[in-house]
Amino acid sequence: MHQQDLALGAMGLVQEEPTIFDVGRPGLTGVDLGPCDVPGVEPTEVIPEDWLRREPAELPEVSEPDVVRHYTRLSQWNYSIDTGLYPLGSCTMKYNPRMNEAFARLEGFARLHPYLPAERVQGAYRLMVELQEMLCEISGLDACSLQPAAGAQGELTGLLCIRAYHRQRGQGDRRTILVPDSAHGTNPASAALCGMKAVQIQSGQDGIVHPDAVRARIDEKLAGIMITNPNTLGLFESHIEEICRLVHESGGLVYCDGANMNGVMGRSRPGDWGVDVMHLNLHKTFSTPHGGGGPGAGPICVRRILEPFLPVPRIERDEEGHYLATTDRPLSIGRVRSFYGQFLVLVRAYAYIKTCGYAGLRAAAESAVLNANYLRVRLQEHFPIAHDRSCMHECIFSDQQLQAYGVKTLDVAKRLIDYGFHPPTVYFPLIVKGALMIEPTESENRQTLDRFVSAMAAIAREARENPELLHQAPSRAFRRRLDETQANRRPILTYRMGAGQNRKGQGSKNQSV
Repeated sequence: MHQQDLALGAMGLVQEEPTIFDVGRPGLTGVDLGPCDVPGVEPTEVIPEDWLRREPAELPEVSEPDVVRHYTRLSQWNYSIDTGLYPLGSCTMKYNPRMNEAFARLEGFARLHPYLPAERVQGAYRLMVELQEMLCEISGLDACSLQPAAGAQGELTGLLCIRAYHRQRGQGDRRTILVPDSAHGTNPASAALCGMKAVQIQSGQDGIVHPDAVRARIDEKLAGIMITNPNTLGLFESHIEEICRLVHESGGLVYCDGANMNGVMGRSRPGDWGVDVMHLNLHKTFSTPHGGGGPGAGPICVRRILEPFLPVPRIERDEEGHYLATTDRPLSIGRVRSFYGQFLVLVRAYAYIKTCGYAGLRAAAESAVLNANYLRVRLQEHFPIAHDRSCMHECIFSDQQLQAYGVKTLDVAKRLIDYGFHPPTVYFPLIVKGALMIEPTESENRQTLDRFVSAMAAIAREARENPELLHQAPSRAFRRRLDETQANRRPILTYRMGAGQNRKGQGSKNQSV
């Protein structure tokens, strides 16, 4: 529990989240605009009369300190990477160095306008060109576009390049995309958006894709395969080179989902496996705070055969060393986003890579893999492991042993909140029933991992001895168990005054989100 929670409990006070209405009272205000001081000007001459309110707005009446304290208090109740471990599998919620934030806030970057002429933004262009070159070196590919704004948009962009490649060769009828069952859910969606048909490939009993399964799905309509490596089970696709060879021999291309690059960067390059195009999540692998919808960046790197199809404008360096944005690319798929991409995310990624260097990126991947395997071994006695073998950056457990006590994965996740930890990813990947997907990243030390293991072990014990405790969890949070189905289908995202509630905040509160 937070110190504030403990203090409230000691005083016997009800722990209830106040709204901004609760902290105010009639007559309080945080600002005094005073009368209009422009001689001879009436307010209605500045604001049209039909825009003026006829009745007071139902807004809280609060002072400035009330507002500051209310929102500061809410921020302290939020969980963040600055306060604890985020074990979200597949999300790579690593700590983000504050130095990178400082670079992104430099006035010369933060206040740039995309319509400035090229001669005024040579520094920004240089950063983007050098970042493209570094991402190509890390991926083992030849060219890069920084334009996609997220991983899913990177997928879409890469597939659009594959489609354009086949059309330019007179093979526009190649529309089949092979997608393993261990892929991210956005993979088949991206294929569908491109007008392609996603065909699923079953993973083997060992959790990886086998060449025979790919060979059985290949036909003359094959456009390519989308494969995640390491895959969503946290396993390295050891047959990747053979799979790439089979797809290439059939005239198709290989797309690699780079969402899990944190487990292999600096150790192994997808281009060396035979991959033709991949996206990289700069907001995951290369350190930008993410969650809650943004910000993100999903640049794609491609083999030289796909370079002509990359989005425009392309940021390049000419023979005289000047940097420019070019659009003279007749085979380009066009724009996929306005301007040049999420620029300040690019700045953070540039700073992260420059700081780490190639050796540092390799060390980060090795630490991420070591941490994941440490949790795999330590937790295996409490929760069944999906695949009992060395993993990469994440490990997958299930609720199989707890079902006899009426406990499910969601109960475990909710109970973790009471122990001060953010829950891991749950029920994904779909091929593991009751999945608990844990990715510690390289940011966490052994002491933090040991505390997490202790919490998980205690929850496993509680599940056997007092399952109702888990069913009621979380019990120490300001919001208990919500109706998550309705929260997704009918979200209430703004405050609504309940029946009988007045402007002092008396009455019911919104408990939906």
